[in-house]
Order: sequence, then structure tokens, then C-alpha cells
Amino acid sequence: MAATVAGTLRGGLLPQAGRLPTVQTVRCGSKAVTRHRRVMHYERQKLMAVTEYIPPKPAVNPRCLTPPPRPSQEETGLIRLLRREIAAVFRDNRMIAVCQNVALSAEDKLLMRHRLRKHNILMKVFPNQVLKPFLEDSKYKELLPLFVGHNLLLVSEEPKVKEMVRILKGMPFLPLLGGCIDDTIVSRQGFINYSKLPSLALVQGELVGGLTLLMAQTHSLLQHQPLHLSALLDQYVRQQDEGHSVVPASGQPDPPDPVSDS
Repeated sequence: MAATVAGTLRGGLLPQAGRLPTVQTVRCGSKAVTRHRRVMHYERQKLMAVTEYIPPKPAVNPRCLTPPPRPSQEETGLIRLLRREIAAVFRDNRMIAVCQNVALSAEDKLLMRHRLRKHNILMKVFPNQVLKPFLEDSKYKELLPLFVGHNLLLVSEEPKVKEMVRILKGMPFLPLLGGCIDDTIVSRQGFINYSKLPSLALVQGELVGGLTLLMAQTHSLLQHQPLHLSALLDQYVRQQDEGHSVVPASGQPDPPDPVSDS
């Protein structure tokens, strides 16, 4: 009986020949954990605290010291090309405006380029690593505080400030920071005030009109006295002629009036 039960259990538990068990239970014994940090004796803790090294404080704050010079990097051909292009932009254009280069979509950027190009205003983008060294060695070094982060330049050969400000008002997400007009540093408010000025043709017309009026007034003043004098002389001549033509019938002129004794 016992042998039959043992054979049945053996046949049911043990895998048959040529087949592997689907689940196999493995029992592992508990292991001793030996990685706990051993607590230091309090006498040793006192000794370590007393003998701990305290570095001396520097006399000058390291942030106040001049940083060590960086190793000079070899200038590549791309940097030289960008530097020549920046110099040409600042030399050939009378208006240079600095804007914050925000994350514009490709469609908005293309639309803005098209609107600006209608008025001969070009959009230029240069890396600050090349632009800032150029500004430091030029007369435009006062523009350096504007170049923080990503910037773009709006340039034109003629100061088309009114058109540029009108286009930028339609795009409030593209802030205008400042720039220069005819080598004069101008702030954002300066650009707005400049755009409110009348055009050069209108000012020239008003100036010519004012000068013409002054010239006409001067001409009339200069001609008034000679004309008045000529009129007086003509009147005098006519009076003399009339006096000689009036003669009495006797043929003798009338005797002069006696002068009464005072």
C-alpha cells in the first residue's frame, strides 16, 4: 500500500522523461546582512570632530577675482565670413533696430519678412559670439546691453522707421528693444517718437514755402519806398507843369503875395 502511494506521488510530482517542469519551487535560506555601517564609538567621534581640517577663508572672495584668461580659439572661416557681413550691415545701413528673437512659427516669420521687404527692410540674425566682439571694438558698443539672449536685427539703407513701427505694432509678440539711426543710439520710445515726425519731403516743402513767403515780403518792402518816392516826384512834376500853364491875360505872372510883418 505504501509502495503504491509512493509510486503514485513519484509519478505525479516528478517530470516525465523528455519533458521539463512548468513551475519549479526553489527554497533559499536566509542570509546574514553584513553591509550595515558600524556605529563609530563616541570617543572616536569626539576625536574626529576635534581633528577635522578647516580650510582658511580666502582674503578676497573668489567671485571678485579676475577670471583666468581663456585659451584663444582658432578663428574659423565661418566666423571671418560672419564678421565681414556684420561690418557691412553696420556700414551700409542707416537704420538698425534690435528686436528680441522670440519663438516664431515658420509661417509668422515668413509673413513678417515679406511685409518688411516691401519697404526694403531686411531681417538679419547673427550669433552673439560673433556680434558682441565686433560691437566692443566699434562705435556701437553702447548697444551691447540690448544683446541678451536671442536677438535679430531689422536694417534698411534709409530710415523707414514709420513703416517698421507700424508692422511691429501688428506683431506684439516681437518686442522692439532699441537701435541706432544715422549713428545715433535710439531707445524704443525714441523709435516711436521718430515715427511720428513728418516726412522729409513734407518738411522740405514747408521750408521752401516759408522761405518764398519771406522773400516776397522782403521784395515788397524793398520796392515800397522807391515806388512811393516815384509817385511823389510824379505828382510834384505835374503840379509844376500845371503852375506854368496857368498865366494871366496880360501876359505877366501874378505878383507874389505881400509878406505881412510880424
